[in-house]
Amino acid sequence: MGLSLYFTIRYGALDAGARGAMSEEGTETLEREDEGYALDARTVAAIRLAVAAGDSARLGELLEPLHPADVADLLEQVDSAHRREILLLGASFLTGDILSEIDESIREEVIEFLPQDVLADAVRDLESDDVVDLLEDLDPPQQEFILDALEDADRVAVERALSYPEFSAGRLMQREVVMAPEHWTVGETIDHLRANKKTLPDQFYHVIVVDPRLRPVAYVTLGKILSTKRSVKLARIQEDSFRTIPVDQAESEVAYAFNQYHLISAPVVDDDGRLVGVITIDDAMTVLDEEHEEDILRLAGVGEGSLSDRVVETTRQRFPWLFVNLITAIIASVVIAQFEAAITQVVALAVLMPIIASMGGNAGTQSLTVAVRALATKDLTGSNVWRVVRREVTVGLINGAIFALVMGAVGLVWFGSIDLGLVIAVAMVLNLAVAALAGILIPVTLDKLGVDPALASGTFVTTVTDVVGFFAFLGLASAVLL
Repeated sequence: MGLSLYFTIRYGALDAGARGAMSEEGTETLEREDEGYALDARTVAAIRLAVAAGDSARLGELLEPLHPADVADLLEQVDSAHRREILLLGASFLTGDILSEIDESIREEVIEFLPQDVLADAVRDLESDDVVDLLEDLDPPQQEFILDALEDADRVAVERALSYPEFSAGRLMQREVVMAPEHWTVGETIDHLRANKKTLPDQFYHVIVVDPRLRPVAYVTLGKILSTKRSVKLARIQEDSFRTIPVDQAESEVAYAFNQYHLISAPVVDDDGRLVGVITIDDAMTVLDEEHEEDILRLAGVGEGSLSDRVVETTRQRFPWLFVNLITAIIASVVIAQFEAAITQVVALAVLMPIIASMGGNAGTQSLTVAVRALATKDLTGSNVWRVVRREVTVGLINGAIFALVMGAVGLVWFGSIDLGLVIAVAMVLNLAVAALAGILIPVTLDKLGVDPALASGTFVTTVTDVVGFFAFLGLASAVLL
């Protein structure tokens, strides 16, 4: 869909003749590509024409039925110039929900394009946690303008949330909380909700039951409230899954708790155990998704960039680890240089060396991926790490033995040398075993040292497998063949 969207926006100013040249066959092809996605080819083409014609009313008609996430996609997938055209023409249709859906890499740029009155109206529609998420990535002048646009009570709530550490539960929670005293009945709770419907959050899943000191003691689902007689006490229908979250707990730990214990929402408490906010499953799952995405990007050494980043920024993010990889490659080359005489006398060694390095690198990456994922989900702990190490090394030895037989036969058939086949077979077993060991121990060690294992493990594992593989293969070859 991205390419079709890009071309329809980029060439939105084509003359009528060029626009008419688009064949029905081409349109049908785009529709098949976009099937199941709200921004289908016809919608995108219509948006293109509305922007080209400067028809703000038509653009509003097209944007209005779209989900905020789809409008955010539209803005993210075009370049800066065309993004500006859409915003200038359709700024009045931009809502707070769309702002909160836009990728943070372009959010500041989008806000700069918006008239101040439009921005003020948009942020007033957001709940406190979404406003906090919006403010975190903005410069102080923009932050101050958005804060000034809020009601006094909302501003206090947002400023209080911003006072908590970054990436903590205090930043993630929303201050809009639905609570009831523990002595209330279902009927009293329903009457309270009806009487205060204008101040209720847009979405909530539980009524939090509190004691006289505003300490949460339980929560009750809306389903239980609606299906229970009015005279029943809330204490009789409370949920067993109740647990509280400290306000300073890391958001990654919050996301883990939601995933591990199947929570829908959870109250957030201060140091005295008093209720200060609530976190809902949508925010927790957003954090979990961001954690997974971050791990994948870091394993590849590309940082936290996005498709909207500029060339200079993307280059700056990727350069450090490419430089580290260069250093590690030089280290491997130094090991190879120590066996220059052996390589000169037995040319077959130069032919077979990449196989050893490649197999070791792949085996190490397999173990590394398992380890990083297990650390993120807390499945790999101090109590089971050595069992996992033994398993991975055993797997490495078994795979090494199988591929050793294969490569031994290759060495014998290809080069007619039993000794060469034996050398590469032994080197294969050693390197795959070491690769499996490094793939587990390196991320575990980095995690113990407080370093993100997804960030640095790949480079270290590759270095170990290259150095050990080359040293084992060339060292054995020097001892056996020369």
